[in-house]
Amino acid sequence: MKSLKLKLIIFILANSWIGVAQQLPQFTQYMYNTISINPAYAGSRETFSIVGLHRSQWVGVEGAPTTQTLSMHTPLRNDRIGVGLSFINDELGYENFSYLYGDFSYTLPIGLKAKLAFGLKGGFTQYHIDQSILNDPTVINDQFFDDVSNRWSPNIGLGLYLHTNKWYVGLSAPRVLNTDYNNGRNGTIDYVALERISYYATGGYVFDLSATTKFKPAVLLKATNGAPLSFDMTANFLFNDKFWLGGSYRINESAAALGFITDLQVSKQMRIGYAYEYPLSELNTYTSGTHEILLMFEVFKSKRIKSPRFF
Repeated sequence: MKSLKLKLIIFILANSWIGVAQQLPQFTQYMYNTISINPAYAGSRETFSIVGLHRSQWVGVEGAPTTQTLSMHTPLRNDRIGVGLSFINDELGYENFSYLYGDFSYTLPIGLKAKLAFGLKGGFTQYHIDQSILNDPTVINDQFFDDVSNRWSPNIGLGLYLHTNKWYVGLSAPRVLNTDYNNGRNGTIDYVALERISYYATGGYVFDLSATTKFKPAVLLKATNGAPLSFDMTANFLFNDKFWLGGSYRINESAAALGFITDLQVSKQMRIGYAYEYPLSELNTYTSGTHEILLMFEVFKSKRIKSPRFF
């Protein structure tokens, strides 16, 4: 049984290396964690902002993905310049990816209300295979696994972010270098890269429905070389500038999902969010769904914020 399970794990790993390649994790509450995919977002909230997020995907499935992120960003004294730092820990079965990246943005005013920010991201990605599989007799002498595990690889990313206090549009490629974890060797398992370029397009708009109610639809389109397109749509209602309530829908070739999102602005400084996602595929036979918890904390030390921040 153990041998069969191990072969299945290796098959999954090999297929991810050959076909799709590792991609950045995707979140239901992507609109509040934009810094992880677009460096031009750094400083756009006009204050020091910290976001923590935990995602448990496909609860009930052994070895299913779990992800934690921690990001922070702020404008500098020259408010055209923003800086940020983000860390992502993504675990899937015996695989673990860690991302540690810094962000820099420079913003130019466009007309009376719009701003256009240019962003640059740089840092390292670590790939790690659990020691228990490396110690297994069937792979312990395989040099392939020694070559790919526990590597820190540098990468860079680019982004654009055009926004006002009512709408935004973003374009980004958070990892622009293909990473060959096997240093170009051709072994028994032939693969090229574990980390390939992904392109993101995001957008959103805030509609005033009444004095106490706002409506904010948002979209995210993700394209990765060698992988199917992924499209996210969300729609949230904001009541009394305190309580968000809405839903989401994700569609791609293999993992369509329907979601529920709620956020509470506990105070001026703190926001708590929760999202639930249910897969619309055969996977729903084995899982009760996906859960996300988000915590945002912001420090207001000045009166530099000129308008409410809805994204």
